[in-house]
Amino acid sequence: MSQLFNDFQKQDVKFDILKLKQACDEVLKIKGFDTSLGIPHFAGIPLNQIPGDPDSVKGNNVRGIYWTKPDSTGVEVQRESKIDEHKYTEFVDDFKNTYFKEVYDRLTKKYKLGRMRLLLKEPRSTLSWHRDPEPRLHIPIYTNPGAIMVVDSVAKHMPADGSVWITNNTKYHNAFNGGEENRVHLVACVLNYKFN
Repeated sequence: MSQLFNDFQKQDVKFDILKLKQACDEVLKIKGFDTSLGIPHFAGIPLNQIPGDPDSVKGNNVRGIYWTKPDSTGVEVQRESKIDEHKYTEFVDDFKNTYFKEVYDRLTKKYKLGRMRLLLKEPRSTLSWHRDPEPRLHIPIYTNPGAIMVVDSVAKHMPADGSVWITNNTKYHNAFNGGEENRVHLVACVLNYKFN
């Protein structure tokens, strides 16, 4: 792998992209994206939760803690509260009959995962420049050539072909959707993955 793209690591597991899209469409029929989370052009649908705790998938628990440098001073500030990712071990009942349950079961045999969510990035929008406490697993489901993730100063498009990527979100990064269609990725916090 090129050192240039070391913060984007393609994994040796792959899923059926047609089944992923069908599952995404099924989930969206059950529960639409919640766009009231306080971040413009961003929304998520949690796929797992703390066992027996439906509140663990509501409000700020969809976002979680992150750090950003919001202005020209370059001073880092914390946003949101810490989440105990290790506790997110129960797949949400409403989605157990979708392909995402099989995806979750296969991934949790290989990785120690925290929250797993479907994340929406609306057209012509971007996330803030920020860093997270752990790496993220990405499976692009709906994307376009203008949907790009930037880690540090390296930009990469991850195609929607069933591939699994782990990105180094402990570094400053963002994601933007420069296209005219929604970008939807399945994204999970990875608790046992180390970058070289």
